[in-house]
Amino acid sequence: MASFKIEGGRSLKGEVFPQGAKNEALQVLCAVLLTSEKLRIKNIPEIEDVKCLMKILKHLGVSIQKNDIGDYTFQAKDIQLEYLTTKKFREYGKSIRGSIMIAGPLLARFGKAYMPIPGGDRIGRRRLDAHLKGFKYLGCSINYKEDQFFHLYAKYLTGQYILLEEASITGTANIIMAATLAKGKTTIYNAACEPYIQQLCRLLNKMGAKIKGIASNLIHITGVKELGGCMTHTLLPDMVEIGSWIGLAAITSSEIRIKNASWKNLGIIPNTFKKMGIRLEKKDDDIYIPHQKSYKIKKLLNNAILTISDAPWPGLTPDLLSILTVVATQAKGSVLIHQKMFESRLFFVDKLIEMGAQIILCDPHRATVIGLNHKSCLRGSLLNSPDIRAGISLLIAALSARGTSIIKNIEQIDRGYENIDQRLRVLGANILRLKDHQLE
Repeated sequence: MASFKIEGGRSLKGEVFPQGAKNEALQVLCAVLLTSEKLRIKNIPEIEDVKCLMKILKHLGVSIQKNDIGDYTFQAKDIQLEYLTTKKFREYGKSIRGSIMIAGPLLARFGKAYMPIPGGDRIGRRRLDAHLKGFKYLGCSINYKEDQFFHLYAKYLTGQYILLEEASITGTANIIMAATLAKGKTTIYNAACEPYIQQLCRLLNKMGAKIKGIASNLIHITGVKELGGCMTHTLLPDMVEIGSWIGLAAITSSEIRIKNASWKNLGIIPNTFKKMGIRLEKKDDDIYIPHQKSYKIKKLLNNAILTISDAPWPGLTPDLLSILTVVATQAKGSVLIHQKMFESRLFFVDKLIEMGAQIILCDPHRATVIGLNHKSCLRGSLLNSPDIRAGISLLIAALSARGTSIIKNIEQIDRGYENIDQRLRVLGANILRLKDHQLE
């Protein structure tokens, strides 16, 4: 176990290159199971969730060759399905939510799969209905057994019209991958359409799939007999990490340039930060955040308090609400943060309150933040990272706070952020990674 020790209260300066997208990586890595041919994937982030999924693939029999940093070639030629019944798969499979996306490709290609109750962030209920109902529509039989695994079987899959009850990102990805090898045509309505889903569909089409409606919530898939490999696929930069750097720059009054940010795939994220009063500029495909002593939250046209809430794409990703909450603590003005999707994600604000933030937790889904406008700084504190996004948010708060902060359970942050302490030190942050015994 390790912790971060942070001496906060200093401005940072420099350039950062965003890592590859975590959510796209988890989808695309599962897609390698759809073919026996080679796939080369670039810009893979070196984060714990991705490393865990790659271990699962390797134990399944996927050959993995490292070409360079973040650049790997995969070949799922000799798959060992019996691995799915082992204790080791149960251990790895339950540790990350992304493990459930191996089910669709395995079901499509081999006619059976096992899906564990997934792990990942403890942020509230995260249903599996979209996955299971989608598979069932396609002709899969599902049994849940005492080993806490869903056992999935299908002699063959048949295309169907599927109306999803929720626009689940992982559910959409799983059904799309399964449908690529199904007989006939599959239509998915209310499909998630995030840029990472779009990237997955483009990759599958390069492999020989027939997918139409990319970038919409109405996806049409005509099944094919088999899929092939493709030369290379490069992951997009991670939009949530980009938002994290913007938030960090604002609250620490820093000057940061985010390189190659892929503006066209950021949706309303830049404008959401602008509503918080944060200045940012588009320079080529970079985001430049200048030094700001203060930033003022905009009010609505009727002078009402600004509300920021999450929604399916092209709405705001829920992964950024924790970061926006921290940013709001030092803004001028007030904002209501409305976390619609997960009922436990705002509980980390009690730590911000201990640090001196003025926040009213209205209920599990809503928090009102009264900005301090840098007139009263946050205080260094002993913190614990409950999940990836709350963890990085507390790290951002600690970097802006006066005094020393200790953040424990940083393994949660490592699950989603690549070498974050090293990259912060390059910008001038005073942050150390310590083993827990070094804190005694």
